[in-house]
Amino acid sequence: MTDCGCEKARRDLEEYLRHEVCTTSQKDIADHLENCATCRDEALVSTTLTEVVARACKESAPEELRDQVLARLRAVQTTH
Repeated sequence: MTDCGCEKARRDLEEYLRHEVCTTSQKDIADHLENCATCRDEALVSTTLTEVVARACKESAPEELRDQVLARLRAVQTTH
């Protein structure tokens, strides 16, 4: 097991959570998170935040707000 260290784990955390790091780095960061409570907590916060934002983005805007935004976009488009 190679411990990549807190600095590398934190630097690459977002890419790690999105599975965008190479296999070697993935293993190193996973090993580090398994043994470092501080970095593991940071990963949990990041994962939770990402999930909450993703859920919020799936909700539809109220119809009245959508109509107002679309009307404003149309107004801007006609003046340009």
